[in-house]
Amino acid sequence: MSANEQVFAKCAWRLIPFMVVLYVINYLDRVNVGFASLTMNQDLGISPTAYGFAGSLFFIGYMLFQVPSAVILERFGARRTVFAILLLWGAISAANALVQGETGLYVVRFALGVAEAGYFPGMIFYLTLWFPKEYRARMIASFYSGIPLAFIIGGPVSSLILQMDGVWGLQGWQWLFIIEGLPACFLAFAALRLLPDGPQQAEWLSAEEKQAIATRLAADNRAEERSLWPALLDVRVWALGMAYAGWQFGFYGLGLWLPQIVQAMGFTTLANGFVTALPFLASIVVMNLWSRSSDTRGERIWHVAIPALLAASGFAIAGIAESTLVVLLGLTFAASGLVSYMPPFFSLPSSFLSGTAAAGGIGLVSALGRIGAALGPLVVGALVEATGNYSAAMAAMACGQLLAAAIVLAMGHMTMRPKPA
Repeated sequence: MSANEQVFAKCAWRLIPFMVVLYVINYLDRVNVGFASLTMNQDLGISPTAYGFAGSLFFIGYMLFQVPSAVILERFGARRTVFAILLLWGAISAANALVQGETGLYVVRFALGVAEAGYFPGMIFYLTLWFPKEYRARMIASFYSGIPLAFIIGGPVSSLILQMDGVWGLQGWQWLFIIEGLPACFLAFAALRLLPDGPQQAEWLSAEEKQAIATRLAADNRAEERSLWPALLDVRVWALGMAYAGWQFGFYGLGLWLPQIVQAMGFTTLANGFVTALPFLASIVVMNLWSRSSDTRGERIWHVAIPALLAASGFAIAGIAESTLVVLLGLTFAASGLVSYMPPFFSLPSSFLSGTAAAGGIGLVSALGRIGAALGPLVVGALVEATGNYSAAMAAMACGQLLAAAIVLAMGHMTMRPKPA
């Protein structure tokens, strides 16, 4: 291993594990409402359409505040910004336990979306401050491992917490929000210590290592755009945002409804969390191997399109299959494709943006994607209520992935090549 590789490996070992822990908590607090809904919806009389609408409201709040939150992180640094984000989202997530009906659920899900908005785009931008482009897909993949881990760990844990009905007069779903929400508040204080604003502020790097990182990043930076407003108006950013919206439609349609899909197969509430973890076990391995391939080959477009097509195939299989085993196999293909899509996809914006432009551009791509995230749970809920099964919903989620693949392939030259003079 060369000296340069050693310093980037050192940065990865220092930063990525803690970022993954935060992302596990982040995603778990975002989707644990799916597990809570197994008993909460009946307790509070919440209909499938109302539940889907609450899921959509989260992403409306999330979408509106992504660009401002990402720019704030770039300007004020990761330490203080992530501290504030963690403290706020942990408190609001725990406050889900106070919900008394549909209106309360709408309010608290919207507020949680606002609180969480800055974390994901902020961390994607944060990685560009530490790693050159040939490392980024695999670093994003390592960070993004938090999502499948949230299902693998969170599913069984959530199912066990739901068994706490009656403890201190609270329902199991109330304990679920409290126990899974409060860790973010405690981790906020750890972020002040473990997330330096950048390499120059890292006490664990020598002066020579800091200079090596700065030199490598400077040589690697061929970004055309460094100003915020031109980046926000760049057609390539909007094209990537629309592709991300197609992907998000399926991802969050599945993420928020998977526990109920599994319940409809006949599994108990306790078994549900273990079964929902299965599709994501394979996805971690597939995602990391696929991202390493993207970095090694220096290719992004097909490494984004192929996982989207795999996810579409998985949804199609799950929608038409009658065997529970085949449905689970289809959902495993869908999960592997969905998760593998992300690291090479979010390596694209930094190929033509840097600095404030990269922070704002990544935030806008992520914000536009939430259009799909807002529609996914709502459309799935409406289709389930209208048809009484998940076949039409699976077809709709497959279409979202086909749209994502089509846009990325069509816009490939635009996103990867310099704009004409």
